[in-house]
Amino acid sequence: MNGRDDFDPQLLELRRGTIVLACLHLLRHAGYGYGLLEDLARHGFAADANTLYPLLRRLEKQGYLTSEWNTEETRPRKFYLTSASGLRLADTLTTEWAALTGAIASLTHGRTE
Repeated sequence: MNGRDDFDPQLLELRRGTIVLACLHLLRHAGYGYGLLEDLARHGFAADANTLYPLLRRLEKQGYLTSEWNTEETRPRKFYLTSASGLRLADTLTTEWAALTGAIASLTHGRTE
């Protein structure tokens, strides 16, 4: 077991919140689950379907996403879109993230390992 394995629960917790924010931003343009997984990976967010789909359902239930089925293709797909409430949440979380990033930087500025 390497030293990083001990940190997995904390790393997962940190990543969970960032995935919410990333989804709200990426879904400003309608997207479906698998495509969203690819977009997240392309932007450096590690996520899997077992995490993403429950998250999308929860965000939709909370009113931060809307969804619509597209049955025009061979395989029906549920497309998600960030709602007006979700856009406000994304803006709020982005502002908070920037403030937290600055706060963490102030804690680590000039520190030598």
